[in-house]
Amino acid sequence: MKTLTLTIVLTLLANAAIAENKVGITKDMPSVTIKSNQKMVEISRIQNTKNQLEGEWALTSRPCPDFCIQPHSPADGVTTIGELELIEMLQNAEALVLDSRTRDWFEGGTIPGSINIPYTYVLDELGQLGCEPDFDGWDCADAKPVALFCNGIWCGQSPTAIRNMIKAGYPANRIFYYRGGMQSWRMLGLTVIGGE
Repeated sequence: MKTLTLTIVLTLLANAAIAENKVGITKDMPSVTIKSNQKMVEISRIQNTKNQLEGEWALTSRPCPDFCIQPHSPADGVTTIGELELIEMLQNAEALVLDSRTRDWFEGGTIPGSINIPYTYVLDELGQLGCEPDFDGWDCADAKPVALFCNGIWCGQSPTAIRNMIKAGYPANRIFYYRGGMQSWRMLGLTVIGGE
């Protein structure tokens, strides 16, 4: 009888834990913890199933230019990724995730674990990405795998940064493009740090 009672109690506790975090990242991944600015941050989804985007992130139609839909891949050899692949990169100590938006956008909220290198300064900061300065510009033989994102599929900041990085010698096969950017990240209710 004690075994049956213990089994029932453990089942109820497990069901309560599952119900508490019913909006997971995947079926088997309720959340992940990554290092961000020297502290651990849990990435999870908002648990309120009635949550909706508001403000700028809810806008669907913006004038083109400046808000033109970006190609799936900004350059040959670059891999376009989604949220799960970006989370894998956030967990990989060898990889970097770049928020390539201007500082004001970054300060309004970003993906935990990302670093801000605005697209207008990326060529000045290739040293942070594993490149070495040389007489002709940059030697990027030891460049790190790097994922870039900006505001969403209508934002040209990351594609511009990526094309400039490749022109400077960064290997395209080490560049990953999170095309959905902050709009998709927020739409999925994933953790945002800073700003709001």
